[in-house]
Amino acid sequence: MASTLKLEVSNVGVVFGVLAAAAGAGVTLALNHPAPAIAGVLVGIYLMFAIKVVHQWEKVAVLRFGRYIGLGNPGVFAIIPVVDTLSVYVDQRVRVSKVTAESTLTRDTVPVNVDAIVFWIVWNAEKSILEVESFLDAITMSAQTALRETIGRHELAQMITERETLGHELQRILDEKTNPWGITVQSVEIRDVRIPQALEDAMSRQAQAERERQARIILGQAETEIASKFEQAANVYRENPVAMHLRAMNMLYEAIKERGSMVIVPSSVVETMGLGGMLGTASLGGAKP
Repeated sequence: MASTLKLEVSNVGVVFGVLAAAAGAGVTLALNHPAPAIAGVLVGIYLMFAIKVVHQWEKVAVLRFGRYIGLGNPGVFAIIPVVDTLSVYVDQRVRVSKVTAESTLTRDTVPVNVDAIVFWIVWNAEKSILEVESFLDAITMSAQTALRETIGRHELAQMITERETLGHELQRILDEKTNPWGITVQSVEIRDVRIPQALEDAMSRQAQAERERQARIILGQAETEIASKFEQAANVYRENPVAMHLRAMNMLYEAIKERGSMVIVPSSVVETMGLGGMLGTASLGGAKP
């Protein structure tokens, strides 16, 4: 990252500068001579630009005549104005970058728009300042390139159902690339995978047709199983007429057990199954005396 001269003044530097100017003015009034006031103003200006403050989550590189001499750690420190310059302050908190890949083809040639977020942190401020011009632009562009390459290696179904796996792969690729810059990619999350509306409608119709096909297959299997059970029952009834009669009587009982029910049975069925006597007995038993 290119270093730039920090002309900003800190609040602490302003306080010390004002105090120095005020002290010079006080001495001038006491001695009735302008030299202390001039000296106080010059010292105040010097302190304003010499005293720097770095926040707890920041670090900054100090360059003396363009040569790196060390890092400014959190807290108050002093530099030599004009001789020393400071790089851009490096934020060492976890940072988030949004990455988008538009109209990128998957392995099965489906155009998709993918949104992802990258969580990363600067673990070595010295490398991030000296090894790369702008680590923020570098990590953003690297993430976009890696995302496009990863999309091209996966099919659409994998992009939709295996987002976590895709994120781990992107994290590994980016971490290998950014580690020499003093940056660690902690995780990559795929937020959204969008496909063209026409393709989405076609996939919806395909899924509906597939569900209908499965339903018809299940219904056919059920009919086959029922027919097989009926065939087994017919074989049992053919070999055992008594079981057939008992089943017939049970069916009649189930039909007429509800109050007010009426069942019409052909006479041929009654004679064949020998149910005439049984029905007559049931009728007499139900007649009132």
